[in-house]
Amino acid sequence: MNLIILLLPIIAIVLMFRSQKKRQQQQQSMQTSLEPGAGVRTIGGLYAQVKAVNDETVELEIAPGVVTHFTKSAIAAVLDPQEYDAIINGRPADDELPEPEAEDADAEPVEDKPLSLTKDGAEKGDVEGGAPASK
Repeated sequence: MNLIILLLPIIAIVLMFRSQKKRQQQQQSMQTSLEPGAGVRTIGGLYAQVKAVNDETVELEIAPGVVTHFTKSAIAAVLDPQEYDAIINGRPADDELPEPEAEDADAEPVEDKPLSLTKDGAEKGDVEGGAPASK
């Protein structure tokens, strides 16, 4: 029983270091794969396009003609071209397109009645006028 109490924290520490090392390796491989033209997201949530990659820094174009310098460690993710385009231009991704609504054959057709802004029906307080009469 005492052996389990001693081994449990040691195993937990080893697993934490292992997962941290794995994340560092993923971050390092992502930083080395940066290339001009790629869309990225920074750790601050800024979306930009890579213009140039230097030894320790990256030049990002955040708007047409506006280039800023960030450290490579500030890049949180490299985005797919379709995902970057969808985020920047507001286009939904292909799997996020709204599905057309199915029309029921049993549903009664709704009359297309023009909206009236006159008060002639409002004084009566009926359904046709839309609003009950005010006092």
